[in-house]
Amino acid sequence: MLNFYSNILQKSQEPKSKLSNTRFKRYSVYRNCGSVESVNIKCVLVNMQDGTDDLATVENLAKNTPLGVENSISTNNPTIMEVSSPNTQRETEGGNPLTTNTNNGSGTVTSESSSSAITPAALAENTLHVEISDALSEKDKVKFTVHTRTTLPGFVKQDNNVVRQHEEFVWLHDRFEENEEYAGYIIPPCPPRPDFDASREKLQRLGEGEGNMTKEEFKKMKSELEAEYLATFKKTVAMHEVFLRRLANHPVFRVDQHLKVFLEYDQDLCAKPRKKMAIFGGFVKSLGKTTDEILMSATVRDVNDFFENELQFLIEYHGHLRDAAVRTEKMTQRHKEVSECHQKISNALMQLSTAEKGSMETFCAKSAEIFEKIKNLEARVSSDQDLKLGDTLRYYQRDSDAAKALLIRRLRCLAAYEAANRNLEKARAKNKDVHAAEAAQAEACEKFESMSACGKEELVGFRNRRVAAFKKGLVELAELEIKHARTQYEYLRQSLLALKEIA
Repeated sequence: MLNFYSNILQKSQEPKSKLSNTRFKRYSVYRNCGSVESVNIKCVLVNMQDGTDDLATVENLAKNTPLGVENSISTNNPTIMEVSSPNTQRETEGGNPLTTNTNNGSGTVTSESSSSAITPAALAENTLHVEISDALSEKDKVKFTVHTRTTLPGFVKQDNNVVRQHEEFVWLHDRFEENEEYAGYIIPPCPPRPDFDASREKLQRLGEGEGNMTKEEFKKMKSELEAEYLATFKKTVAMHEVFLRRLANHPVFRVDQHLKVFLEYDQDLCAKPRKKMAIFGGFVKSLGKTTDEILMSATVRDVNDFFENELQFLIEYHGHLRDAAVRTEKMTQRHKEVSECHQKISNALMQLSTAEKGSMETFCAKSAEIFEKIKNLEARVSSDQDLKLGDTLRYYQRDSDAAKALLIRRLRCLAAYEAANRNLEKARAKNKDVHAAEAAQAEACEKFESMSACGKEELVGFRNRRVAAFKKGLVELAELEIKHARTQYEYLRQSLLALKEIA
């Protein structure tokens, strides 16, 4: 089972000594009403073994339906919101459930399988465990605390923490992509850039419009927006951790020196945010990759049917994933709009109840309560669809793009090998520089064969991982859809009986 417990701390107007003595058993938020400038999340994560589905982390971290929200509203003082932690129990692929949670006395809830309970001495030989144990969201950046436990040779410390920003994750990804030694491997896709502007803007507008709504309405809307913000934040943390874990679990990438520097060097890596010209350059580079893909597919004939079929499949598959992701996003958005319509009906009925008297007042108030509950159920359905289906589609859209890039690199290597063969024939015909041409041809041949062997193994692993992830996500989505439908049916049945008694 995977349990994620978080302490979210934000800038407060109260004295620090008062906050430091507070013990948190769940997941607390300190923030000023209507605005978000800094949010701190502490997550105790369970290390996945090799072969564990990477998206399991995303699914557990990205639950954006926190129940049991309790908060006190004040325009002058910071508010406290407690969100009950998920009680879903999961097991690792080895079948060993996690132990129950205990408070370590420092205000952070941990499990016996967390980093505070496992010492480096307990790790097996040649082990590399990476997790994001803490994340701080500021106005214009997110800081991730990367916790590493390892028994690999070459690391100065077996247990180490470093603070990294998103730009440093991009830097690490670029180092792997630019390394020609990894041309035959699928480079894990770079995590998406954190984007909280929409949630911050909504919270800001809510703070500005506080005087135009009742205390209950403000409390309700603020809780919903904070839940949306935290869900986005946790999903961002999860995607960055998935990237690191795929590198750490890969038999070749885990010994890379750049990864070692990223995990061990405690200073800034001087990876600056992209400027406008750099963004434009990235667009041109992306356009060049697309052109290169079309050119290579049209001019180079692959001699291996396996790779030829894989390339054609991935080109078509990537397009289907892109279309499916767009349609899934539209579907989840429509579900959100349905839930918002239920909220509008609830508000209208509540206003109507204030103008009525007697049983009609009770009937309208009860109807408003029913529609509000249905709104929450519809929002839960939308959230699960986005989590189980939308996130899976988006992740494997990026991953299939990385697999396609591997095949394009192999085609480029094949073109170089064929050019070396032609140069060798010309050199022999002219009886000039034959030795150099033979050496170049042998080197190109060796590189091509090595890339083909690695690439085939990577593509087979990608296929197995992809099928398992989609099967898991679709089965869980179907189970959740059935569960929500039964819940909604039972609630509507009981609500009709309650309304009949009032009438």
